Amino acid sequence: MEGPDLLRELERTVAELGMFNQIGKALTSSLDIGEVMHLILAKVAELLKPRNWSVLLRDARTGELTFKAALGAGSERLANLRVQPGEGIAGWVAANNQPVLVEDVSKDPRFAPRFDGESRFRTKSILAAPLAIKGDVLGVIELVNGVDDPPFRPADLRILSTVAEFSAIALENAQNFQKVQELTVLDDHTGLFNSRHLRRTLEQEVIRAVRFGHPVSLIFFDLDKFKLVNDSHGHQAGSTLLLEVGTLLKRVLRSTDVPVRYGGDEFVVLLPETSKDQALDCARRLREEIRLRSFLSTASFGPLRLSASFGVATFPDDAKTPDELIARADEAMYRVKNGGRDAVAGAGSKPPP
Repeated sequence: MEGPDLLRELERTVAELGMFNQIGKALTSSLDIGEVMHLILAKVAELLKPRNWSVLLRDARTGELTFKAALGAGSERLANLRVQPGEGIAGWVAANNQPVLVEDVSKDPRFAPRFDGESRFRTKSILAAPLAIKGDVLGVIELVNGVDDPPFRPADLRILSTVAEFSAIALENAQNFQKVQELTVLDDHTGLFNSRHLRRTLEQEVIRAVRFGHPVSLIFFDLDKFKLVNDSHGHQAGSTLLLEVGTLLKRVLRSTDVPVRYGGDEFVVLLPETSKDQALDCARRLREEIRLRSFLSTASFGPLRLSASFGVATFPDDAKTPDELIARADEAMYRVKNGGRDAVAGAGSKPPP
């Protein structure tokens, strides 16, 4: 390489290093997954100017890829699509943890045309790089140009691979931060919210209730004779039962309701903007759902039938503070337990026979 050419090459390398340093700082400046996705797409567009580009994240359990962020013609139609392990160029990149440049997809048997069918876009060339940390593939960045666009070049692949390295670090940091946040509010056994989250959310709902003049209700219930399950079948069976109850709650409650594992076999459901009569109706529906459900049906000793005892209280009718609201619902539940179990009672009322 002659002197002038060497100088230009050095200048280009210095410029690239400066650019990558800026990219690294930008991508690691946020711990919000959505914002990290936006930054990745923005940097890709700025550097390589593709026609379409997307970030796909890998499901560690199934190996499938899902379009989590996409821009360009027809990209909105890709939102709910899943890429099977090894399917298409992106699937191959994830399976092999290698970047790839395909100048003409019509000559590459790895190309999966069904995505063009969904997006109504005609792909010509593809550039894709894995988002990988220590050999663990988190996802794929994929760039697509159409038949009227210039094909990608090997230099583009080098740039995308470097961006992908920075992006993988940023994505892992954001995912780890999200997991830590979830651990502070979610119960390990059931996937429901925990009591810490309940108290924080209940305080906020009571403030809103005072401001806007609407009620807030609380259902407190525990599982009848749950100890017998642990004693007869072991704690693993008890843990599985709690998980199945949590799954039931998430299925039957409204999206605005807040299901909580309060502790042991005790559960709470926070019902914003819900009157006492509405909360009592909800508790009766939950009681019936639990009575009709077969639990631990896959166990050798299953299935088991279950019942629960429910107490209901409402702010401001039954309590003036969040702590009082929990206490009144708890007291109503214990009246049911002492009166024979498997019933619903409101604060200040007797459980039905």
